[in-house]
Amino acid sequence: MSTAILTGQPVPGSSIEADLLSLGFDLRTAADAAEAETLLAEVPGDERVALVDARFVGHVHALRLGLTDPRFPLAGIPGAVTAQPAGRQALTRAMARENSAGGGTTLVDSLADRILTALDADGTGVHRPELGSLVAAVPADPQARNEARQSVADVDDEAVRLKSAVKARDGFFTTYCISPYSRYIARWCARRGLTPNQVTTASLITALIAAACAATGTRGGFVAAGALLIASFVLDCTDGQLARYSLQYSTLGAWLDATFDRAKEYAYYAGLALGAARGGDDVWALALGAMVLQTCRHVVDFSFNEANHDATANTSPTAALSDKLDSVGWTVWVRRMIVLPIGERWAMIAVLTAVTTPRITFYALLIGCAFAATYTTAGRVLRSLTRKARRTDRAAGALADLADSGPLAQGFAEALKKPARRLPGFTAPVIALLGALAVVLTAALTDFGGPWPVVAALGYALTSGLAVARPLKGALDWLVPPIFRAAEYGTVLVLAAKADLNGALPAAFGLVAAVAYHHYDTVYRIRGDAGAPPAWLVRSIGGHEGRTLLVTVLAALLTASQFKVALTALAVAVALVVLVESIRFWVGAHQGGAPAVHDEGETA
Repeated sequence: MSTAILTGQPVPGSSIEADLLSLGFDLRTAADAAEAETLLAEVPGDERVALVDARFVGHVHALRLGLTDPRFPLAGIPGAVTAQPAGRQALTRAMARENSAGGGTTLVDSLADRILTALDADGTGVHRPELGSLVAAVPADPQARNEARQSVADVDDEAVRLKSAVKARDGFFTTYCISPYSRYIARWCARRGLTPNQVTTASLITALIAAACAATGTRGGFVAAGALLIASFVLDCTDGQLARYSLQYSTLGAWLDATFDRAKEYAYYAGLALGAARGGDDVWALALGAMVLQTCRHVVDFSFNEANHDATANTSPTAALSDKLDSVGWTVWVRRMIVLPIGERWAMIAVLTAVTTPRITFYALLIGCAFAATYTTAGRVLRSLTRKARRTDRAAGALADLADSGPLAQGFAEALKKPARRLPGFTAPVIALLGALAVVLTAALTDFGGPWPVVAALGYALTSGLAVARPLKGALDWLVPPIFRAAEYGTVLVLAAKADLNGALPAAFGLVAAVAYHHYDTVYRIRGDAGAPPAWLVRSIGGHEGRTLLVTVLAALLTASQFKVALTALAVAVALVVLVESIRFWVGAHQGGAPAVHDEGETA
């Protein structure tokens, strides 16, 4: 329930009451500041409350943006201010001060605007939405009111609302091939009471059906899989557009949207691999390689952004050049397309699935993603080397959480703190890379079942601890988490391939998928300012170095068939632990009313 308190003298012919009722507000009327303060105190503390000037003239969507967005504790537009439970105390204080200053007299100027000014004076963060061409005003006289009403009539409220439902920054394929019609699907869903979470779930189900079609291994199945994958992506765009169209943002929704994207894509890889196997072609190594590469790409994105989003003196000639290129229209689209974002990537996968074979599809995917990863990582390395920035403790903490260090690495880090301080500032990623190369190459160049990968994994645990022994504040320290991801996933892939046993690579695919989910979950918690997963969770699943060592030990002690069973059991165990904890956390956060800002840029 939400309550709107109308303040000031009502205006004949005004639609403000009907507009507020259409937005779900229960109406109260106050003649002066004292009565407004009394009505504000009567509204339960766990409900949203708004103060709106009765003389307000503007678009309904301006009111919607200013008064109903669940992401912000306090928000306002000219003539209206609102507070969620988290912002009620600040609003009450500002109201009490204004009432005391005004002596409870009949309102002449806008109480809502005075409250907004008081909140700003307190240093309280008040969200003011970008209205663009939308009108929101409190006219002082009949002539100004008539002019404001004419301005309202001149702008199509619904057209603005539909346009704003689309992300400001999307890829070429999404912008020109999906969004022109998916926004209308979003409006259709809104008018029928569907929620973004329901559309997100429908997108997941559609993608899983697409994966099942691909798993049939028939040409008809591949064609259907490609068409359904595109349909799933249309729904994936629709859920975010529905959230923006109807302002139905939520913590749970943001998490579902992000995690389901990964689940859909990787399930589709598995479906393609199963379909190829039915036709006598084993492409599980390619499927697992594609998942490893794509996940490492994402970790590069996440780590770089976390390392730099709040850095001070954050300037770089490379970044300036990038901004200059963005001012040239055609280069913007070329640069967005060559990084193979989700729209272009899924379109490529869908078309190649329908007209070629799974092997060709995976080859194209690996080549495209490898090029995109090289391009983006090289650009970010150049930015980091030319950027004179001081990284914060928060950034270093986020990188340490993304590193996912277990008891072994943490123990080595504690023991090596003193010698680590004497090392140059750029050594953390170098040390991490040397340890990663040692364990992956040893596994690849020695026979399956030998002891050397175990030795290399022990060395990897040592170098991992040394890499994180001091805060990750160096210019390139954001490379440490993706290096760790590549080492762990790469070791599992190589050992499963060396086992040379039917079923070993699918088991490895399941294990990497379970661990990758844990790493994505860590990212989304950090993005939502919820901190890293609990320490007991990281310890119970061993950390990246513990799992890498365990897999090498299993390969050394077990036969190939036993190794396959062990990988399967490990995948199930990790998946159960991380899923139960993740679901518990996100459902609890949703029920606690913590809002989340949905991503406004297209994920790679």
